[in-house]
Amino acid sequence: MENTAPADTFFTRRLAQKGQPLIIAGPCSAESEEQVLTVARALKAAGQADMYRAGIWKPRTKPGGFEGRGAAALPWLQAARAETGLPMAIEVATPKHVEDALRHGIDVLWIGARTTVNPFAVQELADALAGTGTPVMVKNPVNPDLALWAGALERLERAGITDLAAIHRGFSTFAPSRYRNAPTWAIPIELKTRYPQLPLINDPSHIGGARDLLLPIAQKALDLDYDGLIIETHPDPDHALSDAAQQVTPARLQELLSELKYRYRSSDNADYRNKAEELRQKMDTADHEILEMLARRMALIQELAEYKKENNVKILQLERWQEIFKTRPEWGRKLNIDEKFVGELYKLIHIESIRQQTQVLNGRPIDGPTHLGPGL
Repeated sequence: MENTAPADTFFTRRLAQKGQPLIIAGPCSAESEEQVLTVARALKAAGQADMYRAGIWKPRTKPGGFEGRGAAALPWLQAARAETGLPMAIEVATPKHVEDALRHGIDVLWIGARTTVNPFAVQELADALAGTGTPVMVKNPVNPDLALWAGALERLERAGITDLAAIHRGFSTFAPSRYRNAPTWAIPIELKTRYPQLPLINDPSHIGGARDLLLPIAQKALDLDYDGLIIETHPDPDHALSDAAQQVTPARLQELLSELKYRYRSSDNADYRNKAEELRQKMDTADHEILEMLARRMALIQELAEYKKENNVKILQLERWQEIFKTRPEWGRKLNIDEKFVGELYKLIHIESIRQQTQVLNGRPIDGPTHLGPGL
């Protein structure tokens, strides 16, 4: 995928016209014509939504759950668009979905997380969309794999679909988490770094999985310079047929959006610019000092590895690692540095230590990260 996308797209035009992040809202699932129209009218009256979203085909983890109304719901969205003028967006997972959606004049399509993870399915959708000029949003894959996400976008681009945006909806994890899907912010930030012209939309509904998490997640996304939010809203959330816990009423959505703080990318204030530049120069100096200290530590690791080789000692020294992993976070806490951050930092140092010691002892490095344990 190219680093720069065409400047004039469905998404960039609306961003330029609005001058603020896009708001995409609507029910998780289109359940009835009355429900679809009720939400659309409320969003139109509030004047805050730029696009209407609704699930027509709902991929469920287990059979027997509500899987959407299917193509029967498409005329309801047509009616909502005709009455409110809001562009309509739905998820598609098969070429037949694409055909049905375009036949009913759906404005924007999105590819869901379960589909993004499958390159064969993405390619089939890309082939079905080729030549249509339809704007497409691509959700991150369920697993935290940046290459899969970027690969899906690239497949669409190679099929001639350049009106693209990415949706960050979080990643599945086995680890205990307060989130339904762990945000793992570093992955979407890296995607944005690689493709700065690609609009990035945050989905706090699917990340949080709970109403009380919508506001803090959405605020963090805006503070990280996301281009929009996609939020689920339902007239009666507690009785929604899918994802009830993460939906809010249109009235609550309006309150939530009004509570968000929209911050500037920069400031014309001379004092701010001068102070920011001064602090960044100090950070550059500090970074240089950090790298010098890391280089010094790596040189010590090399020296230790030579002694291990001479004395036929293994790389892994579990007691030493346990000591380091216990003491370094404590040192960090005393310096007002987050203990978890220090722990993660030393895991990275461990990976490099293993690589360097392996190269000294065996004449070749281990390919990629190791999880064998540290040899520090």
